[in-house]
Amino acid sequence: MTTDDADKLAALDAQCFKQADAWNSGDFFSAAMDANFAFVVGERGGEIVACAGAEISADQAEVETVAVAPEFRGRGVGKKLLAELLDVLTGRGVTFVVLEVRPSNAAAVKLYDSFDFQIVERAENFYGDEDAWIMVREF
Repeated sequence: MTTDDADKLAALDAQCFKQADAWNSGDFFSAAMDANFAFVVGERGGEIVACAGAEISADQAEVETVAVAPEFRGRGVGKKLLAELLDVLTGRGVTFVVLEVRPSNAAAVKLYDSFDFQIVERAENFYGDEDAWIMVREF
C-alpha cells in the first residue's frame, strides 16, 4: 500500500462496510505513512479489489480491516490476503493478533475461524447498532 492508494482503498472500504465502520482516505493515507501499520493489497488488472491491514504495537497487532470488493468474494481472495497479512505480521515479530467483527458478518467470522482465531469476548454495542466479537490468535 502506498499513499497514492488512499482514495481507492477508502472507496473499497466504503463499498464493503457501513459508513461508521469504513476507513476514509485520510485513515489509509496516515497508515501508509506509519511504520506501525502493515497492509497488503490485492489487485486485478491494475485496479485494487481487496486489502487487509493491521496496526502493530511491539509483539501484538490489531487487524483493522479486511475488505474484498463484492464481485470478488467467494473466490478465496480474502483468505489469500489474510494469510499474507499474517505472514507479514509474524515476520515483524508479532505473536498475538486481535480483531473485532460483527457477529452478523458470517463470512468474516468463518474466515477468521479458518485461521484459528478464537472468540474470547462479546463487546456490547461496540458498533453502536450491534455487538462485536473479539477474536484472538496467538502464534
